Amino acid sequence: MAWNTNLRWRLPLACLLLEVAMVVLFGVFVRYDIDADAHWSAEKIRRNISSDVENEFYYRYPSFQDVHVMVFVGFGFLMTFLHRYGFSAVGFNFLLAAFGIQWALLMQGWFHHVQDRHIIIGIENLINADFCVASVCVAFGAVLGKVSPVQVLIMTFFQVILFSVNEFILLNLLEVKDAGGSMTIHTFGAYFGLTVTRILYRPNLDQSKNRESSVYHSDLFAMIGTLFLWMYWPSFNSAVSSHGDSQHRAAINTYCSLAACVLTSVAISSALNKKGKLDMVHIQNATLAGGVGVGTAAEMMLMPYGALIVGFFCGIFSTLGFVYLTPFLESRLRIQDTCGIHNLHGIPGIIGSVVGAVTAAYASSEQYGQEGLVHYFGFQGFKESWTTKTQGKFQVFGLLVSLAMALMGGIIVGLILRLPFWGQPADENCFEDAVYWEVPEDKSSVYFPDTVKASIQSSTPVPSIPMGSSVPIAVPLVP
Repeated sequence: MAWNTNLRWRLPLACLLLEVAMVVLFGVFVRYDIDADAHWSAEKIRRNISSDVENEFYYRYPSFQDVHVMVFVGFGFLMTFLHRYGFSAVGFNFLLAAFGIQWALLMQGWFHHVQDRHIIIGIENLINADFCVASVCVAFGAVLGKVSPVQVLIMTFFQVILFSVNEFILLNLLEVKDAGGSMTIHTFGAYFGLTVTRILYRPNLDQSKNRESSVYHSDLFAMIGTLFLWMYWPSFNSAVSSHGDSQHRAAINTYCSLAACVLTSVAISSALNKKGKLDMVHIQNATLAGGVGVGTAAEMMLMPYGALIVGFFCGIFSTLGFVYLTPFLESRLRIQDTCGIHNLHGIPGIIGSVVGAVTAAYASSEQYGQEGLVHYFGFQGFKESWTTKTQGKFQVFGLLVSLAMALMGGIIVGLILRLPFWGQPADENCFEDAVYWEVPEDKSSVYFPDTVKASIQSSTPVPSIPMGSSVPIAVPLVP
């Protein structure tokens, strides 16, 4: 098959049409939340938010900015480990996130924030839109290097729709608790991406295997993404929690889980190497699994030692997944998972969902206090007959729904992306920036004329060069 990767008209048309659609839809549907509106309405006065310090912006903006950095910097740089795909890793992540947050504001707004036929947006909407896009970034990791930017936009368009539907079912219909998104963000995003990459399976991808690897500086760039994600993950898991003890508890639990995860990831990475050396892939990825694994139970009374236990096991299972499961998935199930999202998001997401279900099922008034138990789980109104065991069952239902939505949605979207006119690269050109980017020449290497090369190889003196003649000898670039 002849692959046409020229995107001169396809990519501009896709970007412009989507953005024009966003402008029109925002103009028709989107309005400011009361906290951002200049009108001094009776409602604003009643809520006493005429004072700046009462505005929701000041409570949520620090968390929003942390989550924003995770999406654009953390996820972007985490994927730069491929030595000839750095431009695409950061650039395509930037593209999908910029489009995704706009589309997510609309989709989530239609499901959750409609008043008088308008979508009302404030700072919390921006955080939730970033959460949605984080799930898309997770899925993007599975297909990294094998798709065109047009395919990235198409995948983002459909995944945002599926994410919003799944989120509505879990949070509004099943009433599950999922503060850090172990189910809605990580499990859904991972298995959606894995299903898509399975449908897009490339039997001749070994023709690009020489580029599906890292070099020293590309791994160093990827580690920047890891550190940003690791530092800001407590904000991610607590960003939309209720003010007060719930938000405070979510940050503490995430902090503890992440710290424990680093030690077990390092331990297993070293133990599985015959010489006891560390693998940078494990340090870049498995060390973050604790943040994923504690997500669902982040707000719950998990206790700090419980959070440490979660991080302990997430680090172990994630590292083992990179060593044993990723090769198995590719060789036996034909799932080509470029970034190992199954080990960082899929397995820890399931662990987190199960931990959340068990923690909810065994919650008691001794842990929460009777009023705290009713308040946190919402055991009031139509849920007065619910028990913690009922809540635990619904947490499991939420996990099953997320998996079903991810698998069915991934099949449909994967089939759409298989169509031959999206400008996807050929098997032998995957993981290569030059297919879609203007890549500057690498001038960091020294260039010698043939006579000099021959002299170096034969250890003979370099022939004299006549005065006035020019010889192209490049000087090595020093950082």
